[in-house]
Amino acid sequence: MKKKRSLLSWVLEFAGRKKVYFVGSVLLAILGVAASFIPYLIMADIVEKLLVGNREWDYYLKQILLMGLFWVIRVTLHSFSTSLSHVATFTVLGTIRKQLCEKLSKIPLGSVLDDNSGSYKNIIVDRVDSMETTLAHIVPEFTANILLPVIMFIYLITLDWRLGLSNLIGAAIGIICATVMFARSKGGFELSIAKTKKLNDTAVEYINGIEVIKAFGKTGSSYEKFVTAAREGADVFIDWMRRCIWPQSGTMAFLPATFLGVLPVGLLLVKNGSLTAVDFITGIILSAGLITPLVVAFSYMDDILKMKTIFGEVTEIIEREDMVRPLDLTKKLVGSDIRLSDVRFTYKDKEVLHGINMEIKQGEIAAIVGPSGSGKSTIARLIDSLWDTDSGDITYGGVNIRDLPLDHYMAQISYVAQENYLFDLSIKENIRLGRSGATDEDVINAAKASGCHDFIMGLENGYDTVVGGAGGHLSGGERQRICIARAMLKNAPVVILDEATAYTDPENEALVQASVAKLIQGRTLIVIAHRLSTIVDADKIFVVNNGNIEACGTQQELLENCELYRKMWEAHSMVKDSDSGKEKAYA
Repeated sequence: MKKKRSLLSWVLEFAGRKKVYFVGSVLLAILGVAASFIPYLIMADIVEKLLVGNREWDYYLKQILLMGLFWVIRVTLHSFSTSLSHVATFTVLGTIRKQLCEKLSKIPLGSVLDDNSGSYKNIIVDRVDSMETTLAHIVPEFTANILLPVIMFIYLITLDWRLGLSNLIGAAIGIICATVMFARSKGGFELSIAKTKKLNDTAVEYINGIEVIKAFGKTGSSYEKFVTAAREGADVFIDWMRRCIWPQSGTMAFLPATFLGVLPVGLLLVKNGSLTAVDFITGIILSAGLITPLVVAFSYMDDILKMKTIFGEVTEIIEREDMVRPLDLTKKLVGSDIRLSDVRFTYKDKEVLHGINMEIKQGEIAAIVGPSGSGKSTIARLIDSLWDTDSGDITYGGVNIRDLPLDHYMAQISYVAQENYLFDLSIKENIRLGRSGATDEDVINAAKASGCHDFIMGLENGYDTVVGGAGGHLSGGERQRICIARAMLKNAPVVILDEATAYTDPENEALVQASVAKLIQGRTLIVIAHRLSTIVDADKIFVVNNGNIEACGTQQELLENCELYRKMWEAHSMVKDSDSGKEKAYA
């Protein structure tokens, strides 16, 4: 079994070269502790001198100034300590976010899709950000606030062991209360995170689907779902608080209550003559110095537990299995033929592809059709190496794609899905993502080839128009054509169109098809489409049904030999005739 790594080892790894800043922060915090301890000794000396009748005011003034000096030193050291810890902390948070984003690009797409996008946002942004205060302050302050009471306690033991041990009476009661509190708190934070995730996901779903909710009058039921999630989230925290409030109060009351033991024990020892009044007053002063650090240190315990849980969420993603690919190209590709041999794939514990065998030659136009849910898009994603097969091989140019560097293989394929993403950039920059370094002329030519130049020029700022978040300022068809232009600009040997014309109207669809026909000369085109009329001229058509290849052939061959394809074509023709009739009726 793989040994679970400690929280400290993860923090130091994420800190990288800045880990020395954490070390420096601790050292400065220790020096600050020493500077904090000396004023207590000076104060005890002042009390002793007063009791023996010393009236040298210059001496007391010097001692007071010396106390002030050490206080300034302590504050200065604390400031430098926290500055170093903040630098290291922000490095840790930045590294975590970068590694999480890099990890999402390396793991199979199915592993990403299994979780709600709101959960990833919550972890990468909110959860990671919530660690800043704890991580930045826990190193110097927790160190100082634990070390200072330890030093004081040791000094008290050397002063009088009975007086020193009496400080532990209140602490013993506080520790008992703390033990009860932690026992009742077990699982509370984990449950609160789960409910908060559910609330976050429900809120994202509610906001994203607000248009549909209003259109179909589901405001009440959808809002009730959100309210339920919010109520459950609140109930978790309330129940958690109710379970822990009394032991927590007991802990906070008794743990720092050093006088609970020092005063009665010290008075008894002074009365019996076994402890001098000077040592008793010194003990009281040092005991008073134990209170604040203990309270502050204890206040971090809850944050430490929370940070451990958050790091568990982060490391769970980071430790997921990557798609294993070599770093360098070691095998020579021969052409760009694609072959799938006995490919099987399981999604969410259900096998969705059952021994797929396909061959697509270089330069061919291959279409993949079939009923919804038959596995068409899954095949396309496997070819594009967005997922890994469970068994079987996929080869490109005669080489298993698992033996090709991921970056090299991804450069061979342009993938355009039904739902493509546009960044909140200008149209020009969104298209240019297809090939970094492309000139403005290249971008415009790609836009013309994919049939979106005219509508772009009709926008207020033309190619400099910012599309908004996820391309929200454009229609679905406009977004789709920009994505096609981006894929065309990539100029890859293989182009995969996965329902890529779903949002285009008939006129623009014909334009896109004509443009694609010009651009794929010498390239391989894989088309997944429900509109069968768009793939009638394909070199071969694969008919997928329930995760199996039911038939393969040209349009005419399938009409003659494949009953499923014939029924799909007849249904498509009826819908097309019906749509044509409606168009005439509206004319």
